[in-house]
Amino acid sequence: MSNDICDNNIQSGKQTKFLLLLVSLLALMLLEPVIFDFTRIKFLLDIFFSVILFTSIYAVSEKRVTAIIAILLALPKLGTLWALGFFTHPLLYLFDSIFGIIFIGYISVLILKHIFKQDDVTLETIYGAIVVYIFIGLMWVFLYNLTELLHPGSFSVAAILEAESKKALYFFSFVTLTTLGYGDITPLSALARSLAMLEAIVGQMYIAVLIARLVGIHIAQSLTNKK
Repeated sequence: MSNDICDNNIQSGKQTKFLLLLVSLLALMLLEPVIFDFTRIKFLLDIFFSVILFTSIYAVSEKRVTAIIAILLALPKLGTLWALGFFTHPLLYLFDSIFGIIFIGYISVLILKHIFKQDDVTLETIYGAIVVYIFIGLMWVFLYNLTELLHPGSFSVAAILEAESKKALYFFSFVTLTTLGYGDITPLSALARSLAMLEAIVGQMYIAVLIARLVGIHIAQSLTNKK
């Protein structure tokens, strides 16, 4: 009896791992505009991002090896994240962006592998797909930050070390990913334009391919259930 309850709890935890990560990401996206302008409580954003790092590790912790690698990749990002709360050296911003790209890229690949291995379309599968889509936008934020750091003036905003510019590139990434294209922020350098085009293509291809995959699985499920 107790073993059955324990197994059910473990299974329930596995079924909510992507949901927890999605809730963390949405909380960050909703609270970031509110908290960003308040210097005294801006550290809350670091706390939320730290939670995202830990929930990301939990989401891909089915295998011991992947969990260990995720932890090792998260530690440098966690270090630079909190160091930037006390220091504003350009190298810290540089390494923070690099570590962010590597960590988010690794987690996204693992979640995508999990999704494409599934034979059934569940809510957890959908949550995982949404998480990866948001992660694509976040990864491009770090790519844009890195581009601006290495080539100042790559975007029609002020230097990347200024708070408003960081927030502007965050906004620009998701506007580009969804191909809304408001046009209020413009990539100026060749590298910035290439990254913007690539993000738009990846965003559209991701939706097209993933939806085709999920619809295909759903149709197969329906046909199997009718037999």
